[in-house]
Amino acid sequence: MSEQDKNITRIHIGDKEFILIGTAHVSKKSAEQVKEVIEAERPDAVCIELDEQRYQSITDGRKWKDMDIFKVIKEKKATLLLMNLLISSFQKRMAKQFDIKPGQEMIQGIESAKEINANLVLADRNIQITFARIWHGIGLSGRAKLLMQIIYSVFNKEEISEEELEKMKSQDMLHSMLDELTESFPKLKVPLIDERDQYLAQKIKDAPGKKILAVLGAAHVPGIKEEIKKEHNLDALNKRPNKSKAPMFIGWAIPFIILAIIGYSFWANPEVGVNLTMSWVIWNSLFSAIGAAIALGHPLTILTALLIAPFSSLYPLLAAGWFAGFVEAYFRKPKVGDFETLSEDVFTVKGFWSNKVTRILLIVVLTNLGSTLGTIIGGADVVRIFIQNIFGA
Repeated sequence: MSEQDKNITRIHIGDKEFILIGTAHVSKKSAEQVKEVIEAERPDAVCIELDEQRYQSITDGRKWKDMDIFKVIKEKKATLLLMNLLISSFQKRMAKQFDIKPGQEMIQGIESAKEINANLVLADRNIQITFARIWHGIGLSGRAKLLMQIIYSVFNKEEISEEELEKMKSQDMLHSMLDELTESFPKLKVPLIDERDQYLAQKIKDAPGKKILAVLGAAHVPGIKEEIKKEHNLDALNKRPNKSKAPMFIGWAIPFIILAIIGYSFWANPEVGVNLTMSWVIWNSLFSAIGAAIALGHPLTILTALLIAPFSSLYPLLAAGWFAGFVEAYFRKPKVGDFETLSEDVFTVKGFWSNKVTRILLIVVLTNLGSTLGTIIGGADVVRIFIQNIFGA
């Protein structure tokens, strides 16, 4: 069996034949193989591991130029967009190393399907739903750990050889990688791999025609081989996780407690009330402004973070980062060039901080992070001062 044949899996269910091509997303050989197999097999339908959002992104080079940064902030999607950029930048860096477009095998699948007039099926689950289910399932510590891992992978300069890249398509290697992933992030594998295996398998099985070809990341092939034999509820897999009421309760409880403590302190001892107010303002303002400064925000952006944080922290429906992001976008509105170079700038730390688009996203995220830290530390300090002065502890 040749190396290319090892990447092809054939499955027969009833009168339908399914051909699964396992690919590495930045492998030139994968793209070439996709073209060869589609032309040779001439399937009735070609399924690709993309959802509508990623399909539009991969086929429309003007996507970033048309982005409204104010709308992104207003719709609270700054963090999601920044995560998307971080994750995609790792793949783009490897693709650049091998002089190939990221997702070239998917692009080739789209083009080849059109050439033979096959039905094109977007078989993957919406990426925002996948992120939502991941984010919901891994908890606060898991989110921090995952974010650090993504950032490390983005800015790690270590290169891999094309031979090592091709080895990533072997099932043995993939199984060991998944075992390691499960060990590091036990709750990550279910929404990222297992659920998408089920979703992809059902979409492939439901594709029109007798001969169906699917272009997939090799990590999904072992799971799909098993899941395609079963029936899966796509509506259930597409359901966003129910939001816990605990964060909202805590979000309102903290400002209520802080305001109650400060209000009582002014009534019992105005001097203590002033001290508590100053502590709350200083901690919130300081950390929020530091977050904006780390992101290299405009002076008025940093000032906005400084002034807004003590108040936004008392009203859970507002966030200091949103205000800071709006101010930064107003005074340093991204130009066409920033959107055009976005795909290149995300390769490096310098690029992330110099591009006006990513800088605005960083300001929103880091200012909000600073405000959160300020709320925790400031709230604890308010309680400490209150207990010491009112109860003489």
